[in-house]
Amino acid sequence: MRSQILEREHVFECLAEAAAEAATGRGCVALVYGEAGIGKTSVVEAAQSRISTPARLLIGRCDDLATARVLGPFRDLIGQVGEEAETALVEGTQQGRILEALRSELDQPDQPTLLVIEDVQWADDATLDVLRYLVRRVADMHLVLLLTYRDDELLETHPLLQLLGNMSDRTLRFPLHPLSKGAVRTLSSGTGINTDQLFTVTSGNPFFVTEVLGIAPRSGVPATVMDATLARLARVDDGTRRTVEQLSVVPTAIDHQLLDALLPGRSADLIAAEQHGIVEVTPHEVKFRHELTRCAIVDSLAGMRRARLNRRVLSVLLQDPTADLARIMHHAAEAGDWSAIVRFGPEAARLAAAGGSHREAAAHYQLLLGRADSFSAVERAALLEGYAVESRAIGESDRGVLAQQQAVALRRTLGDDAAVGAGLRWLSRVYWWSGHRREAEEAASEAVRIAERVGDPHLLATCLTQQTSLDIMDFRARSAAPDAERATELARSIDDRSTLSHALNNLALARWFMGGDGRDLMAESLQVALDAADDDAVSRAYNNMVSELWSRFQFDAADAYIDAGTEFAQRTDQVVALHLMHAYRAYLQLGRAEWASALATVASMVDPVPIARFAALTITGRIQARRGDPEAVAQLDEAVALAYEMSDLQTLGIAVSAAAEAAWLRGDDEAVRTLAAGLYDELSELDSPCLTPELAYWLMKAGYSTLPRPSEEPYGLLVAGRWRDAARAWQTAGCSYEYAMALTESPDPTDILAGLEKLDALGAKPLARITRLKLQEMGITRVPRGPIATTRDNPAGLTARQLDVLNLIARGLTNAQIADELVMSVHTAANHVAAILTKLGVQSRDEAAAYWSAQAEN
Repeated sequence: MRSQILEREHVFECLAEAAAEAATGRGCVALVYGEAGIGKTSVVEAAQSRISTPARLLIGRCDDLATARVLGPFRDLIGQVGEEAETALVEGTQQGRILEALRSELDQPDQPTLLVIEDVQWADDATLDVLRYLVRRVADMHLVLLLTYRDDELLETHPLLQLLGNMSDRTLRFPLHPLSKGAVRTLSSGTGINTDQLFTVTSGNPFFVTEVLGIAPRSGVPATVMDATLARLARVDDGTRRTVEQLSVVPTAIDHQLLDALLPGRSADLIAAEQHGIVEVTPHEVKFRHELTRCAIVDSLAGMRRARLNRRVLSVLLQDPTADLARIMHHAAEAGDWSAIVRFGPEAARLAAAGGSHREAAAHYQLLLGRADSFSAVERAALLEGYAVESRAIGESDRGVLAQQQAVALRRTLGDDAAVGAGLRWLSRVYWWSGHRREAEEAASEAVRIAERVGDPHLLATCLTQQTSLDIMDFRARSAAPDAERATELARSIDDRSTLSHALNNLALARWFMGGDGRDLMAESLQVALDAADDDAVSRAYNNMVSELWSRFQFDAADAYIDAGTEFAQRTDQVVALHLMHAYRAYLQLGRAEWASALATVASMVDPVPIARFAALTITGRIQARRGDPEAVAQLDEAVALAYEMSDLQTLGIAVSAAAEAAWLRGDDEAVRTLAAGLYDELSELDSPCLTPELAYWLMKAGYSTLPRPSEEPYGLLVAGRWRDAARAWQTAGCSYEYAMALTESPDPTDILAGLEKLDALGAKPLARITRLKLQEMGITRVPRGPIATTRDNPAGLTARQLDVLNLIARGLTNAQIADELVMSVHTAANHVAAILTKLGVQSRDEAAAYWSAQAEN
């Protein structure tokens, strides 16, 4: 039974327009989302018939496996795509080849492609990587990339949110809503079922409505939709019911090869199940008409029967040498077959990690460690180390710390000093990433002592790089430099490219911190890491290059490395590195006074690791302080507390500088001195060329006597009274707020008024207020009052109509929906949207929505 598709015409119209544009090479992403049963699959199935532009339809599905198939939905395309793409997908481990092959396959100038990926909420990490790749390029392709997902399953930590938070401007969003009572009345017409009661029970969910309508009218409306599903199953004979129950434990579409092996000679049962609307049969596969149907049936099974049915599927898969290991692991876990888990788990974890699916690899390791006693001590240690690596890669540093602690403890019992040293070196790294500075230093020191005793040059070089990294992060560059040089020489002598990259990285930072220029060394570090294909070293080189360029206000140079670093982190599934690239992008947006963009960027950082969460707090708090938002105090207090917890002077310096500025802006000089004086004195004795001058400036503004070292850094120029040079430096860097701030340090009212005008334009209320008081104290009688009340909360100067449009953008409406809501043409709506983005100085609708949200909070 198939129901009418009601109240979805707008989606079909927009998809038809998108396909027409894709035919000209202007592709897009279409997001179709809503709760389970809302009709996403029905929209997909009906879409092609509603699109007049001839388009090739390709459909891949993500499955609800315990550990997802690597590239599962793209492997579904095998047999439907060309030889190059099919070969790349079959081999499956060379990500770059897969990406290029898919791009070539999907960008066909003679005919646009409608690529549908269903249930993306279940996508594995490698699939998400491919989707990120396509999303960034879709605007120049003959492609409509249609993704469906259940938005009610996207918790704060869900990996899909990162993809959704970084969509291009060429993105259409179609939230599917429940059917209206009128639509339910249309569907139930002639059935004898009470429409009001039906609407109340189903809340207008199309699947639930269809399920209930599939019951005989005399049955009335069942108490729950579960009852409706099981009632439909009860209407089939016992053989068909047993067949359906067997199929229900397979959370993927079932190809006919698996079906024939699992249920030989049961084709008649499938005919009956299809006639009763339970499953759908195609020439290629069998699938449940809706996932909720399958789930309802699985949940109704007794535990022993469910395990037995999974065991039967596992038996069939084990006879197929080409069976996907993720499928084997899923059914082994559901069947409680630990021998199969132990047998296939290590290779499944290795392949998942090699394919870039780090979340799936971590899940495999976690499952294996549940039967750790099935492995030797050496094997257990390797499993723990693998789990630590994968946990850190996906941002779960605390789990990585625990696993690596256990691995080191186990290595100690085996008497392998070299393995203990290597384990301690990695433990030091995961300690630092999880914010445990003191423990990181202890582990690094012991690792170096062991390496010296063992006499292994590779081990010693790697341990020295970790120890020097920690020294440099605490601005002990002069003591770190000799060890960095020694590690560099050792790595060169044994041609250890990965360690050489880390050592060069440290040496570059040491020279930078000591007042020299480490950019060439850092560039060499990056190239060496790329040549060695060491993902971790590449990410670290990008991170530190961006960090130093940002801290020296060399924003244009940093942009290119952020773009490249983000691309690399997404492609290699380096979650921590990706968070850091997002953080630095937000820092640059903050520096350029692109505050709405900065807030949108940090908002996209879902469940970040401590160092990235710290950045989000600092950036948000600083913007709030500059806007006069009282919430800044709580944000920056938390940032300072987190920095102290991490025990890292660099993060502490950033947090304290931001908190000191906020305190000064609200007139609390005592708080400035309390926050910054002790840290300033400590940093003055170390190699911190960028943080010390800023702390000195805020202390000076708060009446604290400082004697900073001579500095050409902009804040140092301000402390030295060279406001004009500081203004010029910040103007060159594009730092609008700091440029205006420097102008207000001028003794000339003309300069101060110019700075005030810029502050008003930015909505920087606290500093503008302080500047007005200064002008009044100078005897200037005609001080501009600032924005009038109607535009004070609208510093971009949007018109009333543009504010209406912006409100609808923030609600997620498309141009067509905005046009319908405000009774205007789509063309006019598009012009309003373009004007709004220009006035706000943002690049996307999401950034504009973040601006509107921030204004509403203020």
